[in-house]
Amino acid sequence: MPRTKVIFFAETDGTAPLLNWMDGLPSKVQDKCIVKIERLVEMGYELHRPEADLLRNGIYELRIAFRSVQYRILYFFHENMAVISHGLKKESEVPGKHIEIALKRMEMFKHNPQLHTYEEKKL
Repeated sequence: MPRTKVIFFAETDGTAPLLNWMDGLPSKVQDKCIVKIERLVEMGYELHRPEADLLRNGIYELRIAFRSVQYRILYFFHENMAVISHGLKKESEVPGKHIEIALKRMEMFKHNPQLHTYEEKKL
């Protein structure tokens, strides 16, 4: 199975919402998030429950648990890539407002993939 290219969505100012969110997480949760993203690279569309799930309208979630806290990373597919929108700590279900944010970012990305692809700044 070919590997899936995974990119991070970038806001117009060049920042990646997922990376900003992950910066505030405990290091063990960050590590678990990285492992899930690596699984997405390996499996792409074939990644299913319990690791990932389709929420609605092309928005998927990576599912991470740590010490009874549920974390989610929302993403969508564009052509042969998975585009990661953002992450959240969830309660009973992913709030609709987070799905709407991901849907808006999906539309923004489709209209201008180059602008909304995060690129790490070289020093």
